[in-house]
Amino acid sequence: MNPSAAATVEAIDLTRKPRPLEVLVQGSMFLAGMISILTTIGIVFVLGREALLFFQTDEVTLGEFFGSTTWEPQILEFGIWPLVRSTMMVSLIAVLVAVPLGLATAIYLSEYASERARGILKPILEVLAGIPTVVYGYFALTFMTPMLRSIFGVSIVEIFNVASAGIVVGILIIPLVSSMSEDALHAVPLSLREAAYGLGATKLEVSLRIVLPAALSGVTAAFVVSVSRAIGETMVVAIAAGASPRNWNLGKDGVLTTILNPFISGETMTGHIVRISGGDLSYNSIDYNSVFAIGLMLFLMTLGLNLLSRRFVARFREVYE
Repeated sequence: MNPSAAATVEAIDLTRKPRPLEVLVQGSMFLAGMISILTTIGIVFVLGREALLFFQTDEVTLGEFFGSTTWEPQILEFGIWPLVRSTMMVSLIAVLVAVPLGLATAIYLSEYASERARGILKPILEVLAGIPTVVYGYFALTFMTPMLRSIFGVSIVEIFNVASAGIVVGILIIPLVSSMSEDALHAVPLSLREAAYGLGATKLEVSLRIVLPAALSGVTAAFVVSVSRAIGETMVVAIAAGASPRNWNLGKDGVLTTILNPFISGETMTGHIVRISGGDLSYNSIDYNSVFAIGLMLFLMTLGLNLLSRRFVARFREVYE
């Protein structure tokens, strides 16, 4: 080796130099993560503590809360299922609206639209996510409900009903479904598409049989997030769905009625929380404490959905190199 080159190599300092900016960024990211975790723990702690006060009263028990089908706090009936029923019906209708439309939009943006069209249409679609939800609520009440009543009849569709609220919640979460699904579809390697085209597949076959199954984990994540968003929606259901729990009553023939009818009013869990939290009730009353029991129930529902989605994503996730 040339002596001058050897001297140059020996002169190079290979020790690790301090990088204060990198340490600051790492510390900030760690701090943000810890704040998020501690905030979640704090929320669960408050919900659990206040819900425990609700269940420690003599008027309600845990068995009645999950075993009764009547929610009437005026007569100390606290069966959660009428509120859960309305919440799930709104969420189901919203998913039936949002998933087909959002997934079709995502496939078009990912597989059919040009880069220029994609750059224009995707931001326009996401503008829907920026509209205040109270506007969606009055849209459901003043447009969607009259349209349903003109189609199915005034005697069938009530002014406040679950169907109009569910449809509008579905419209509200379309940008969430389409944006997340489009990102998952767009991340599928181009080589899979080219291989399918090389075998003579059409664009539709490539989109539905190659790209969509390859992005199934991401699409599933979009589905679960959209369901959680629909379950937690407040203003639309508070305005358009109604403010009275629809209890499960026995009809003349002994069959439960009003359970699956989407054209009648029904108070959801979030709608009930909004109504009870309006300031008319005294602090630490049984009605007030019931809000925290309902909130804890909502948290457990969304937690179960997320745990289920994580198992599904881990089972079907595709890793490409």
